[in-house]
Amino acid sequence: MSWTDERVELLKKLWADGLSASQIAAELGGITRNAVIGKVHRLGLSGRAKSPSSTAPRPRKPRSSGHMMRVPRASMRGNTALAYDYEVEPEPELIEIPVEQRKTLLQLNEKTCHWPVGDPGSTEFFFCGGDTVNDLPYCSYHCRVAYQPLTDRRRDKRSFRN
Repeated sequence: MSWTDERVELLKKLWADGLSASQIAAELGGITRNAVIGKVHRLGLSGRAKSPSSTAPRPRKPRSSGHMMRVPRASMRGNTALAYDYEVEPEPELIEIPVEQRKTLLQLNEKTCHWPVGDPGSTEFFFCGGDTVNDLPYCSYHCRVAYQPLTDRRRDKRSFRN
């Protein structure tokens, strides 16, 4: 289908009359709604004012208070994936790890423990820095934390479900 001068003029008339792109496509025949929208855009035709019925807000339906319960949302905004909704005890690693053992990201290598300690956004954040075990990225203590036996993990999950 090609846009002839007659079809373009009819498009302009129908557009000015307020027909939708779908209605214009049906009237012209053999073209899609998207083709009409594209041609209107290329011709630079102005957008139409909304009809008076669409500018008036619709009346809201009254809520029935019987079957739904409103659940309060968290007051925290932004990325809350790592946010705590409860008070957290200080990590014991902060007390147990000597200052001279602590490492920054740039100081880590394959022989130092990569266990992160603290909030990555704070200035007190560091990595454990202890000696690693058997080509693993953690020291012996953090290996016990990171690599728990499967039976222990299953038991822990069951206790959270109750």
